[in-house]
Amino acid sequence: MALSRKKWNNIIILASIMMISILTLLDQKTAKLPDDAHPLFDDNSPLVQLQLDALWLNKGSRAWQCHPDVLNCQFWAKAWSEIHLSALGQGIDILAAIDEDIDKQSAQRVVIQIADKQQPQLWQFYPKHGLLKSPANNWYLIPPVNVKPYHR
Repeated sequence: MALSRKKWNNIIILASIMMISILTLLDQKTAKLPDDAHPLFDDNSPLVQLQLDALWLNKGSRAWQCHPDVLNCQFWAKAWSEIHLSALGQGIDILAAIDEDIDKQSAQRVVIQIADKQQPQLWQFYPKHGLLKSPANNWYLIPPVNVKPYHR
């Protein structure tokens, strides 16, 4: 038995409504930060300058300034200055497993300058895994809502 054009249209409309509902529900459930995520910078210690390998951003007197290859400077600066991290486990086993799993050659240098601090901090960023390693050798996971820089 063949379906009429009207029945096919109704099937397409219902399938579209279901797909939009499912995508909306997924977006609502996944757009939130994890409960254990904490900001890296706050009002007492805001980000002033950051260098990611050759790319950099700097808080000027009026607005953020970036390396010429960064296409959307304000967006990139906002993403880094509002970045949230989740601390990874305290146990030595977890840190050893992370340390073994990561390709050391894939690390990018991140130099962070915080307001009122004299010495910049050298972090390591592993973009493939979404991990940051602090100068004190603590590991942090960047929740997936944070973005990577856009550059040419």
